[in-house]
Amino acid sequence: MFDDIKLTPRHGEKIRGYLGNKYSENNLLHNHEEDKFIYRYPMVQYKVLSKIPIIIGIKEGANTVAKIGVNDDELVLDGIKYDTFQKEIIKKEFEFGCEDDYIEYKFLTPWISLSQKNIEAYREGNKIEQEEILKKILIGNIISMAKGIGYTVDKRITCWVNLKEKEVKLKGIKHIAFTGDFKVNFNIPNYFGIGKSVSRGFGTIEKV
Repeated sequence: MFDDIKLTPRHGEKIRGYLGNKYSENNLLHNHEEDKFIYRYPMVQYKVLSKIPIIIGIKEGANTVAKIGVNDDELVLDGIKYDTFQKEIIKKEFEFGCEDDYIEYKFLTPWISLSQKNIEAYREGNKIEQEEILKKILIGNIISMAKGIGYTVDKRITCWVNLKEKEVKLKGIKHIAFTGDFKVNFNIPNYFGIGKSVSRGFGTIEKV
């Protein structure tokens, strides 16, 4: 967490690019092996929340992020150098996994959920059908995240959603994203991301 820098959400991707290039040998920071993308849940996620840049490290990504916090005293974004002498490194253990009751969350950043496979069904559906599509995708995102972290989902996951559409741009391309609240019988640590492009800060959640 860089407390003395104020940035905009788009800088999450800029920070990812800067550190990914600087430490290109560590694929946890950019999820690429040579020229190929590595399909996995990102163990390092870059976010700007309330104008404050935050880098989240999960499991093996935690030590990587901690080392950057100790060793790096600057970020260079769009040719502008930001001194990062003032920062906070927080290491915690979190509860994660299936629960017996709902936990309520809100999206701090837009959730990009729809793929080419399901966007037409969503657009053509009525409100009930659209909600069911989003609930199914949300559950799938959570199961994928759990698998990526090495957690076995051993209960049926159910959810409730209250979401609104929001148009966002990712790599210059417009996407339908969603903001709002949801409830699910699964414990997700604050500031984890779900859905697409979570390493760039999308789909960041917080408990309500």
